[in-house]
Amino acid sequence: MRHEVLFSGFGGQGIILSAVILGRAAALYDNKHAVQTQVYGPEARGGASMSAVVIDDEPILYPKVKSPDIYVIMSQQGFEKYGAAAPPSAMMLLDSELVLERPACRYREIAATNEAKDALGRVIVANIVMLGAVVTATGIVSREAIEQAVLDSVPKGTEDLNMAALRRGFELGEEESN
Repeated sequence: MRHEVLFSGFGGQGIILSAVILGRAAALYDNKHAVQTQVYGPEARGGASMSAVVIDDEPILYPKVKSPDIYVIMSQQGFEKYGAAAPPSAMMLLDSELVLERPACRYREIAATNEAKDALGRVIVANIVMLGAVVTATGIVSREAIEQAVLDSVPKGTEDLNMAALRRGFELGEEESN
């Protein structure tokens, strides 16, 4: 089954890395096909940034995201630019403290930035918290696959912090949806 996942937030939140890790989890550890794309430009620091992943059980013939079924939104500007028009059939995970509006589609509020800052002491792992939530909320890849992909992708010496962030995200993603 084809899934199109769109990540958005502001530059510096690890939006592109999140999509890379999710694609890696699918392709290398869950025996699925995956293609990741991203937007480069003035978004690099501060503006709305976007990255996307297509994950499918079959070979991917068209690599671009046309109609995302999963949105991961980590800033208000990202919501306005990429998430506001999400169709009712989509699922959205949004950072509950940084996104002020709520979509018309199904959604889950994930306090990723607050959890990273308050519980883990490092706001820089908010994207990893959100990835954990995405996995448990959607089942798009297995926990084992995302764990291995995170370990493959984070800087040496930060593995324990990132795994703690991922596990906290798993817990947050299991909570009831709206």
